[in-house]
Amino acid sequence: QKTAFAEPQIAGRMMGTMCLSEPHAGSSLGDIRTRAIADGEDALGQRFRLFGNKMWISAGDHDVTDNLVHLVLAKIPNENGELAEGTQAISLFAVPKKLPDGQRNDVVVSGLNHKMGYRGIPNTALNFGEGKQNPDGKVGAVGWLVGQAGQGLPQMFHMMNEARTSVGLAGAMLACRGYQMSLDYARDRVQGRLAGVRGGGQIPIIQHADVRRLLLTQKAISLGALGVVLYSARLLDDEKTAETEEARTLAAEKLALLTPVTKTWPSEWAQLSLHHALQIHGGSGYTRDFEVELLYRDNRLNPIHEGTTGIQGLDLVGRKIRRDRGRTFHTLAADIRATVGTAQKNELLHDSANFLSDALDATERAVAALLAETDDQSALAHGTPFLFAFGHLIVGWLLLDQAFEAARMLAGGEDHFPPAFLEGRLSTCRFFAETELPKVRVWLDPIIAGSRLVLSMPVEQF
Repeated sequence: QKTAFAEPQIAGRMMGTMCLSEPHAGSSLGDIRTRAIADGEDALGQRFRLFGNKMWISAGDHDVTDNLVHLVLAKIPNENGELAEGTQAISLFAVPKKLPDGQRNDVVVSGLNHKMGYRGIPNTALNFGEGKQNPDGKVGAVGWLVGQAGQGLPQMFHMMNEARTSVGLAGAMLACRGYQMSLDYARDRVQGRLAGVRGGGQIPIIQHADVRRLLLTQKAISLGALGVVLYSARLLDDEKTAETEEARTLAAEKLALLTPVTKTWPSEWAQLSLHHALQIHGGSGYTRDFEVELLYRDNRLNPIHEGTTGIQGLDLVGRKIRRDRGRTFHTLAADIRATVGTAQKNELLHDSANFLSDALDATERAVAALLAETDDQSALAHGTPFLFAFGHLIVGWLLLDQAFEAARMLAGGEDHFPPAFLEGRLSTCRFFAETELPKVRVWLDPIIAGSRLVLSMPVEQF
């Protein structure tokens, strides 16, 4: 299919989109109504005509490339012309904007969604089979079945999980950019004096305690977000290139467990980092003379697209924890425990390691409670708090691992990095351990206690 759609006379450049959501069914993909009607078979495989509407399609149409291939989720009607319920009835179709013979396919943009951020790429609503184009003289968007019928969602999630890692990377990039801008501004901006000092000139705001707190929070978020993404990238490599099949399988399982964290933690906490960047810039922060307001608007999309934070929490608790009875979590917990044990022997890292150990203990108790819960609804109600807590645990672990390496370099007198750079990693790890890791227990206490308030509270009380 890729070769046929990329014939030189049709497209010198081509890109694809993922078409999942529909106006009436955002994340509830089992309720999609786009239908695919059989239309024979050709050299590319089983051909169908698609009819329906898709929403929130990034780059749904543009003139940057010569052609687009939409990967569309749709349902094939049964013999009575009805669409089966649920996600198992969903199939995946390749639907090009331009067909291999040059005809314009029956796919049109029905509207543009005017976003608060990420305005460098259009977001569209698409209509398939509207009849504005009639390829081969017939109404309907021509598409080809990808793989087996009914396997559309598992196939799409191969791409979706990669996209979710990319969202995490985007959050990490924006967090890092915001931190660098805050740091430069705090060093240059002169304002006020230290407490108790009345005379003399004003000082750079980086000398004020609260600004330093905000900067250190930004630094911890930036390093933590990047660490999560890079660790996931390493697991992705190991999944494909590890020497043994057992190692490849283990990497794939860890990657699947961490994907909700990789997508969510950088995107959610980058927003807090950029919130702090606005604070540090003061009145300048929310003007367009400075870049931070743009970064803030751009990142606010990251917790939503490719699966909202709530969806990631459901995935983590429902699929990744309860479905395999916590097996992969306990494997990862053993890795964390090993890092804690090693770091506790280092005087510089001992306290940070203890904070991480406490967070791990609380997380293991929460996992036990989630596994013991017999009601799926009650377990899933805690999805997002558990996701936040688990994300903090992973970031605390990765920051401690980085700090251990920095301590090793300092002790060995290695000159690959300036001492201040390495010491900054130690300070950042300790700051996160002292100020953020205690929040893990706060998020998890209701899970451990078996709280059902969010489910039991009557609707009338909202």
